[in-house]
Amino acid sequence: VQKAVEAFMETVKESLTEGRNVYFRGFGSFIIKRRAVKTARNISKNTVVIIPEHFVPSFKPAETFVAQVKEHVK
Repeated sequence: VQKAVEAFMETVKESLTEGRNVYFRGFGSFIIKRRAVKTARNISKNTVVIIPEHFVPSFKPAETFVAQVKEHVK
């Protein structure tokens, strides 16, 4: 089971690094989210820092999965 799960996670990581989202009906989606350019502040040095646009992996659970968890965890 461990080898199967590790192979699955490796496939998900490879797909995301290649720019492809991974969808599992009834469970959720591993997606890539774009973060826009933003201005931040370094308060210790009192300077402005520009954070460039970047992409981060994210997981979005399916609505049916969320509903099942809410139903059983009270």
